[in-house]
Amino acid sequence: MSIPELPQPVSGAVLLVCTCYEDGKALWGGLLNELEGHRESDVLDLGDSGVRLHLVEDRGWDYLHGGNVPALVAGSGLVPPVVVLADIPVVYGGDGPLLVDLAAIPGRGVRVPSARLGEILSALLGGALAFDDLVSDMDRYGMYQGAGGRPAFPAPTVPPRRSFPALPSTGAALLVRTSFDDGDGWCALLDELGGADEDGWVGADLDPDEIDVEHYPLTALVVDDRAFEGLLPGQVPALVPPGEHTTLVALAVARTFAEPGRPLTVVDLYDTPGQSAVLPCRMVGSMACNLEIANMDFHEFVTEEGMEPWWEG
Repeated sequence: MSIPELPQPVSGAVLLVCTCYEDGKALWGGLLNELEGHRESDVLDLGDSGVRLHLVEDRGWDYLHGGNVPALVAGSGLVPPVVVLADIPVVYGGDGPLLVDLAAIPGRGVRVPSARLGEILSALLGGALAFDDLVSDMDRYGMYQGAGGRPAFPAPTVPPRRSFPALPSTGAALLVRTSFDDGDGWCALLDELGGADEDGWVGADLDPDEIDVEHYPLTALVVDDRAFEGLLPGQVPALVPPGEHTTLVALAVARTFAEPGRPLTVVDLYDTPGQSAVLPCRMVGSMACNLEIANMDFHEFVTEEGMEPWWEG
């Protein structure tokens, strides 16, 4: 089933999209009460901020991810600079709504406290804040000005140099080479991950009896294509084809070939699209496994500035 396009928001409003449904019924959790706005039909006026939210529901958007949003914006009319999602973390986790960038680096996201949504959107739409400011000042949980500690490796916010093709469709993980200056280092990385088979996979034919559960091996489709040279974490979510629950995307960047442990930059696709975690390649398989079975959350692998990662303890 194709995903329906997003409508144009009513004049002067920002779309607030419900992406969580049960038996076809839209679930908003406690968000609408927390916003404390004045609602008329499907428009919520957030009062002194001057921001109006256009609430939209369609069960075709069930489990819609932030990275999918740019492709759903109608081709005609003005493209809004931002869309707000009420997603699973909002409904079931009590997290703040997810703001999705549609202007600077489309598809990346950042969460904001529900009580500050009007204030932050007003500053964003008025030019007092840029989306880069939101990303640069988010904590390890992906919350803007949150109290969770600053990430040791914040996501880059430099403007994209060019566009990129879509990534391959897979329900597993992707290992994407973005730096091409060290061919020997790339080969050494693949060897450390068990070697790539003829179909371009690492870890595809694992013997369960030989798996070290403390350092679970990575199973991933390898993408070795110069078309992705220089790809940034924030650009990744919009390149993942909709309809596939890709576990994660791990980028082999220049750091991978210059630092001990061959660290990979892993990109969040769901909770805070575009947020990155940097960890040794030996740990990425365990990360993928834990994310896939919902045993751990992405933020648990985001190293806090000034703190030793738990896997080094």
